[in-house]
Amino acid sequence: MLRKFSLETVMTRTMKFAVLTGLLGVSFLLLLPAAVGQAAVTPGDASPADAAKADKSKAAEPAASPQALPSDYVIGADDQLKISVWNETNLSETVPVRPDGKISMPLLNDVDAAGLTPTQLKDSITEKLRKFISDPRVTIVVLAMNSRRVFVTGEVNHTGPMTLLPHMTVLQALAQAGFTQFANVKNIYLLRTENGKQSRIAFNYKEVVKGRRAEENIQLKPGDTIVVP
Repeated sequence: MLRKFSLETVMTRTMKFAVLTGLLGVSFLLLLPAAVGQAAVTPGDASPADAAKADKSKAAEPAASPQALPSDYVIGADDQLKISVWNETNLSETVPVRPDGKISMPLLNDVDAAGLTPTQLKDSITEKLRKFISDPRVTIVVLAMNSRRVFVTGEVNHTGPMTLLPHMTVLQALAQAGFTQFANVKNIYLLRTENGKQSRIAFNYKEVVKGRRAEENIQLKPGDTIVVP
Protein backbone atom coordinates (compact mmCIF):
# COMPACT_ATOMS: atom_id res chain seq x y z
CA MET A 1 0.00 0.00 0.00
CA LEU A 2 2.84 2.38 0.78
CA ARG A 3 4.44 1.80 -2.68
CA LYS A 4 1.09 2.33 -4.50
CA PHE A 5 0.31 5.51 -2.58
CA SER A 6 3.71 6.96 -3.37
CA LEU A 7 3.28 6.24 -7.10
CA GLU A 8 -0.14 7.88 -7.19
CA THR A 9 1.21 10.87 -5.35
CA VAL A 10 4.04 11.26 -7.81
CA MET A 11 1.68 10.94 -10.78
CA THR A 12 -0.74 13.48 -9.34
CA ARG A 13 1.98 16.00 -8.70
CA THR A 14 3.41 15.45 -12.18
CA MET A 15 0.04 16.12 -13.81
CA LYS A 16 -0.49 19.27 -11.75
CA PHE A 17 2.97 20.54 -12.76
CA ALA A 18 2.25 19.87 -16.42
CA VAL A 19 -1.05 21.71 -16.30
CA LEU A 20 0.53 24.67 -14.50
CA THR A 21 3.37 24.80 -17.04
CA GLY A 22 0.90 24.77 -19.93
CA LEU A 23 -1.11 27.63 -18.46
CA LEU A 24 2.03 29.70 -17.99
CA GLY A 25 3.06 29.04 -21.60
CA VAL A 26 -0.32 30.14 -22.96
CA SER A 27 -0.25 33.30 -20.85
CA PHE A 28 3.25 34.12 -22.11
CA LEU A 29 2.16 33.70 -25.73
CA LEU A 30 -0.85 35.95 -25.19
CA LEU A 31 1.21 38.72 -23.57
CA LEU A 32 4.15 38.59 -25.99
CA PRO A 33 2.58 40.55 -28.94
CA ALA A 34 1.52 43.42 -26.67
CA ALA A 35 4.99 43.60 -25.13
CA VAL A 36 6.66 43.61 -28.55
CA GLY A 37 4.34 46.36 -29.82
CA GLN A 38 4.99 48.49 -26.78
CA ALA A 39 8.74 48.10 -27.16
CA ALA A 40 8.56 49.01 -30.85
CA VAL A 41 7.03 52.44 -30.15
CA THR A 42 9.17 54.10 -27.53
CA PRO A 43 8.67 57.64 -26.24
CA GLY A 44 10.24 60.03 -28.73
CA ASP A 45 9.81 57.65 -31.71
CA ALA A 46 7.27 58.79 -34.28
CA SER A 47 4.68 56.38 -35.64
CA PRO A 48 4.33 56.02 -39.44
CA ALA A 49 1.26 58.25 -39.33
CA ASP A 50 3.14 60.93 -37.37
CA ALA A 51 6.08 60.72 -39.77
CA ALA A 52 3.74 61.15 -42.72
CA LYS A 53 2.20 64.22 -41.08
CA ALA A 54 5.67 65.69 -40.45
CA ASP A 55 6.71 65.13 -44.07
CA LYS A 56 3.47 66.72 -45.28
CA SER A 57 4.03 69.68 -42.96
CA LYS A 58 7.57 70.15 -44.30
CA ALA A 59 6.35 70.00 -47.86
CA ALA A 60 3.76 72.66 -47.09
CA GLU A 61 6.37 75.12 -45.79
CA PRO A 62 6.83 77.97 -48.28
CA ALA A 63 10.20 78.29 -49.97
CA ALA A 64 12.31 81.39 -49.44
CA SER A 65 11.14 84.06 -51.83
CA PRO A 66 13.54 86.20 -53.87
CA GLN A 67 14.12 89.84 -53.01
CA ALA A 68 11.36 92.24 -54.04
CA LEU A 69 12.48 94.21 -57.10
CA PRO A 70 11.68 97.79 -58.04
CA SER A 71 9.66 97.92 -61.25
CA ASP A 72 12.53 99.69 -63.04
CA TYR A 73 15.30 97.44 -61.69
CA VAL A 74 18.33 97.13 -63.97
CA ILE A 75 20.59 94.08 -63.68
CA GLY A 76 24.21 94.77 -62.76
CA ALA A 77 27.50 93.00 -62.10
CA ASP A 78 27.53 90.56 -59.13
CA ASP A 79 23.76 90.06 -59.25
CA GLN A 80 22.61 86.47 -58.83
CA LEU A 81 20.08 85.30 -61.43
CA LYS A 82 17.94 82.18 -61.67
CA ILE A 83 17.20 81.35 -65.30
CA SER A 84 14.51 78.75 -65.98
CA VAL A 85 13.60 77.37 -69.39
CA TRP A 86 10.36 75.41 -69.28
CA ASN A 87 10.81 71.70 -69.92
CA GLU A 88 14.56 72.19 -70.48
CA THR A 89 16.33 71.29 -67.23
CA ASN A 90 19.77 71.35 -68.87
CA LEU A 91 19.30 75.04 -69.67
CA SER A 92 17.87 76.04 -66.28
CA GLU A 93 20.43 77.17 -63.73
CA THR A 94 21.51 79.86 -61.27
CA VAL A 95 24.25 82.12 -62.61
CA PRO A 96 26.15 85.21 -61.40
CA VAL A 97 26.55 88.30 -63.54
CA ARG A 98 30.26 88.59 -64.20
CA PRO A 99 32.22 91.86 -63.78
CA ASP A 100 32.06 92.29 -67.56
CA GLY A 101 28.25 92.30 -67.35
CA LYS A 102 27.76 88.93 -69.04
CA ILE A 103 26.34 85.57 -67.99
CA SER A 104 27.20 82.12 -69.32
CA MET A 105 24.52 79.72 -70.58
CA PRO A 106 24.59 76.34 -72.34
CA LEU A 107 24.13 76.64 -76.13
CA LEU A 108 24.36 80.44 -76.00
CA ASN A 109 27.75 80.85 -74.28
CA ASP A 110 28.11 84.54 -73.22
CA VAL A 111 24.96 86.67 -72.98
CA ASP A 112 24.84 90.38 -72.11
CA ALA A 113 22.87 90.91 -68.89
CA ALA A 114 24.08 94.09 -67.16
CA GLY A 115 22.13 97.17 -68.14
CA LEU A 116 18.97 95.20 -68.93
CA THR A 117 15.80 94.74 -66.92
CA PRO A 118 14.79 91.14 -66.13
CA THR A 119 12.08 91.37 -68.80
CA GLN A 120 14.56 92.59 -71.42
CA LEU A 121 16.99 89.80 -70.56
CA LYS A 122 14.18 87.25 -70.80
CA ASP A 123 13.26 88.50 -74.27
CA SER A 124 16.91 88.43 -75.36
CA ILE A 125 17.47 84.85 -74.19
CA THR A 126 14.16 83.72 -75.68
CA GLU A 127 15.09 85.11 -79.09
CA LYS A 128 18.54 83.49 -79.00
CA LEU A 129 17.10 80.09 -77.99
CA ARG A 130 14.71 80.01 -80.96
CA LYS A 131 17.64 78.79 -83.06
CA PHE A 132 17.78 75.62 -80.96
CA ILE A 133 14.34 75.18 -79.35
CA SER A 134 10.84 75.71 -80.72
CA ASP A 135 8.77 78.09 -78.59
CA PRO A 136 11.19 78.51 -75.62
CA ARG A 137 9.60 79.81 -72.42
CA VAL A 138 12.08 81.65 -70.24
CA THR A 139 11.74 82.99 -66.70
CA ILE A 140 14.27 85.30 -65.03
CA VAL A 141 14.37 85.74 -61.25
CA VAL A 142 16.85 88.05 -59.49
CA LEU A 143 17.90 86.15 -56.37
CA ALA A 144 20.39 88.73 -55.05
CA MET A 145 20.72 92.42 -55.94
CA ASN A 146 24.44 92.60 -55.20
CA SER A 147 25.07 95.31 -57.79
CA ARG A 148 22.90 97.88 -56.03
CA ARG A 149 25.37 99.20 -53.49
CA VAL A 150 26.60 102.59 -52.36
CA PHE A 151 29.60 103.38 -50.20
CA VAL A 152 29.99 105.62 -47.16
CA THR A 153 33.41 106.62 -45.88
CA GLY A 154 35.04 109.15 -43.55
CA GLU A 155 33.82 110.20 -40.12
CA VAL A 156 30.92 107.74 -39.82
CA ASN A 157 30.26 104.85 -37.45
CA HIS A 158 29.68 102.31 -40.22
CA THR A 159 31.96 102.66 -43.23
CA GLY A 160 31.95 100.55 -46.35
CA PRO A 161 29.32 99.23 -48.77
CA MET A 162 25.62 99.60 -48.08
CA THR A 163 22.70 97.97 -49.85
CA LEU A 164 20.92 100.53 -52.00
CA LEU A 165 17.21 100.41 -51.23
CA PRO A 166 14.67 101.71 -53.74
CA HIS A 167 14.59 105.53 -53.81
CA MET A 168 17.20 105.84 -51.04
CA THR A 169 18.50 109.39 -50.56
CA VAL A 170 21.77 110.77 -49.20
CA LEU A 171 20.11 111.67 -45.91
CA GLN A 172 18.74 108.15 -45.48
CA ALA A 173 22.13 106.58 -46.13
CA LEU A 174 23.77 108.90 -43.59
CA ALA A 175 21.11 108.07 -41.03
CA GLN A 176 22.07 104.41 -41.41
CA ALA A 177 25.82 105.08 -41.27
CA GLY A 178 25.81 107.50 -38.31
CA PHE A 179 28.34 110.25 -37.56
CA THR A 180 31.37 110.27 -35.28
CA GLN A 181 31.92 113.23 -32.96
CA PHE A 182 34.49 114.65 -35.38
CA ALA A 183 32.24 114.67 -38.47
CA ASN A 184 32.09 117.92 -40.45
CA VAL A 185 28.44 117.61 -41.38
CA LYS A 186 28.36 120.92 -43.30
CA ASN A 187 30.87 119.82 -45.93
CA ILE A 188 29.72 116.31 -46.85
CA TYR A 189 29.95 115.50 -50.55
CA LEU A 190 28.91 112.74 -52.94
CA LEU A 191 31.17 111.25 -55.61
CA ARG A 192 29.37 109.91 -58.68
CA THR A 193 30.87 108.43 -61.84
CA GLU A 194 28.82 108.63 -65.04
CA ASN A 195 30.05 108.01 -68.58
CA GLY A 196 33.58 107.66 -67.27
CA LYS A 197 33.58 111.09 -65.57
CA GLN A 198 33.46 111.68 -61.82
CA SER A 199 31.40 114.53 -60.39
CA ARG A 200 31.32 115.95 -56.89
CA ILE A 201 27.97 116.94 -55.35
CA ALA A 202 27.89 118.97 -52.12
CA PHE A 203 25.62 118.05 -49.21
CA ASN A 204 25.12 120.26 -46.15
CA TYR A 205 23.55 118.06 -43.50
CA LYS A 206 22.74 120.98 -41.17
CA GLU A 207 20.77 122.80 -43.85
CA VAL A 208 18.96 119.74 -45.19
CA VAL A 209 17.65 118.60 -41.80
CA LYS A 210 16.32 122.12 -41.24
CA GLY A 211 14.27 121.85 -44.42
CA ARG A 212 16.55 124.04 -46.51
CA ARG A 213 18.55 122.99 -49.59
CA ALA A 214 16.24 120.06 -50.24
CA GLU A 215 17.69 119.78 -53.74
CA GLU A 216 20.93 118.46 -52.24
CA ASN A 217 19.16 115.42 -50.81
CA ILE A 218 19.24 113.53 -54.11
CA GLN A 219 18.41 109.89 -54.78
CA LEU A 220 21.45 107.63 -54.79
CA LYS A 221 22.59 105.50 -57.69
CA PRO A 222 24.58 102.25 -57.61
CA GLY A 223 28.27 102.97 -57.10
CA ASP A 224 27.81 106.37 -55.41
CA THR A 225 30.26 107.20 -52.63
CA ILE A 226 29.36 109.52 -49.76
CA VAL A 227 32.34 111.18 -48.05
CA VAL A 228 32.01 112.67 -44.58
CA PRO A 229 35.17 114.73 -43.80
